[in-house]
Amino acid sequence: MSTRRTRNVPGTPRVICPSPTRSDLDASGPESSSLYDGPMTRSAARRRLASTPQPALSELDEDDNPDLQRARSRSRSPIDSKTLRKLTTRKPSPAATNGAKAMTASNGHPPQSADSNGHLSPTSATTTNASYYGWSWRDFSRSPSPLGLIPIHRRWRAFVHKHEVPRKALHVSIGFFVVWLYLSGTQTRAVCPYLMGALVPIAAVDVLRHHHAPFNRLYVRVLGALMRESEFSGYNGVIFYLLGAWAVLYFFPKDVGVMGTLLLSWCDTAASTFGRLYGRYTPRIRRGKSLAGSFAAFVVGVCTSAFFWGWLAPTKGPFPGDEHFMFTGVLSLPRAVADAVGLEPAKATITGGLALGVMSVWSGLVAAASEALDVFGWDDNLTIPVLSGLGIWGFLKVFG
Repeated sequence: MSTRRTRNVPGTPRVICPSPTRSDLDASGPESSSLYDGPMTRSAARRRLASTPQPALSELDEDDNPDLQRARSRSRSPIDSKTLRKLTTRKPSPAATNGAKAMTASNGHPPQSADSNGHLSPTSATTTNASYYGWSWRDFSRSPSPLGLIPIHRRWRAFVHKHEVPRKALHVSIGFFVVWLYLSGTQTRAVCPYLMGALVPIAAVDVLRHHHAPFNRLYVRVLGALMRESEFSGYNGVIFYLLGAWAVLYFFPKDVGVMGTLLLSWCDTAASTFGRLYGRYTPRIRRGKSLAGSFAAFVVGVCTSAFFWGWLAPTKGPFPGDEHFMFTGVLSLPRAVADAVGLEPAKATITGGLALGVMSVWSGLVAAASEALDVFGWDDNLTIPVLSGLGIWGFLKVFG
């Protein structure tokens, strides 16, 4: 007879309800029965809420209950204009007037007191300095100079300050003056003494005005329309313009020198104009230089090269000195490169319109690059003609 082993079946586990049953509530007493209510419909909840007495509004104390505290609404009562004028009076106080007399003025900087920490503040631009600068703190300038030091820039903000029309007109006119000199048969080396003769006195006057504040104020009142406000305490851009034009005309051949001056005159102006108008919509190349300005310089550089080498020199020339032109309408690969790729001299040479097109595109690239590059923080009136001359001279030295 076999014995069958039976397994012990575990008992069913007891499931505890998370909510107390009605019997548990009845057994615990009336106090605990109020802690739990069964499911309730929305209509029953509204009836129960209506039957419950609500505290009066006067019984609620916002000061005692931080949850009930809230900000007061803004008053909509009208503002008394007389009271407002009293609060915004522009009459300086006697203490401020006495303090302004004790301030010392340095050239290019506003008068500062002895305890000033050198930072700009609205109090340093109050009307106590109006006799010195002729302005108030409400006339803050958007130029690199934050205090509006040139009076004409405040009177003609759009014409002189924002668009710089007189300055750009002078900038562009130099290019047309160079074209007139070329048509008159003037040699580039003959212009250099006049440029240096103008550079020396202008630089001397610029140094002098930085050491005498009254003369500096007179200087900017007379020539302020042709200046930027940053030049009140800095050196005039005309100095670098003359130095750059002198360098490119003195050290490079005639056609390269003329092209370098034309690129300085026209490409820089185009880059500044279109960069201010459309620079905010294009990527920024570096601080103060945008893709829109560089593209404008490129387009104007291409047109300038095509104008000079494609129309002006062939139709109005030749003039004395044109026989030393580096670009004569022919571009060719160097002999070593042509032999390395197996090209005959005739196939490695381009002439006519194709050569002029290549030369024009290269001139535009050089103009855009020289306008966008920052060389040790030097003024672009100096770097543009020098870098453009080097770029064109090097290209023609290799492929000319």
